[in-house]
Amino acid sequence: MPEIEEFFDLFFYRPLAFILVKIVYQTNVTPNQLTIIAIFIGLASGCVYATGLPGACIYGAILFMLYNVFDCSDGMLARLKKNGSHAGRIIDGIADYLATAAVFIGLGIGYPDHKYSHGIWWLLIFLAALSNLIQSALVDYYRNRFLDYVLKRQSTFEEDMDSFKEEYNTIKDQKNKRLDRWILRRYFDYSTFQEKLTAKKKGEKLFKATPEEYYKKNKAIARVWVNIGPTAQITAIMIFSVTGRFDIYFWVIIGVFNAIAATAWIVQRNIDKTFIPKR
Repeated sequence: MPEIEEFFDLFFYRPLAFILVKIVYQTNVTPNQLTIIAIFIGLASGCVYATGLPGACIYGAILFMLYNVFDCSDGMLARLKKNGSHAGRIIDGIADYLATAAVFIGLGIGYPDHKYSHGIWWLLIFLAALSNLIQSALVDYYRNRFLDYVLKRQSTFEEDMDSFKEEYNTIKDQKNKRLDRWILRRYFDYSTFQEKLTAKKKGEKLFKATPEEYYKKNKAIARVWVNIGPTAQITAIMIFSVTGRFDIYFWVIIGVFNAIAATAWIVQRNIDKTFIPKR
């Protein structure tokens, strides 16, 4: 749905990703292979930034753009071939954090800002990375919840968790599934983190709302959420790569994006309360 798609995804990255999917659709390439390629491109982007060579920030930005194109393509291919998996969905989510972490570390090594001491510079990067994690988790949660209500689909945050747990119980004693078990456990940790961020209690049933009512009250705030999503942050890095002012980028993530997230969270909580009947 356009309401929960990031602007740059909708008009730039996903069209490019669709071209890639059309190219590989008739081959044996799997969605997971596209995800792994995306991860390596993201790691390569961080390595290029880390060199700090003239022009490296431009090449790093191009690689980061390619990372996002591949990252968009794996889900498309999985839906078209109908061969997606729980582990694949989780790896796709992990890819964003691995690639972004690599780029942040690369920026810290290759482009230290001499206005700051070494310690302050790395503290700035750490706070930006932490902000990125929190913002992405919030966007992911509220985007999925919007789809759950509007499309009347099974909740990806509650009932759908049962299928992940069922898969984990099925493979928990299989020796060749250690990686899959580790991935699933990390997903459970991530879900717990989301619950804490959204002040949601385990087993708590959300309010009742018709798809039409939920859409009407949440379409505007949903757009606010996705405008601080992972793609917005990737595109911001690309923009600041042109100027080389990565200190400004970090302050935008820590200051502006966090302010938007905090305001959106407060507004979202107030909207949620309108669905709860008054006693």
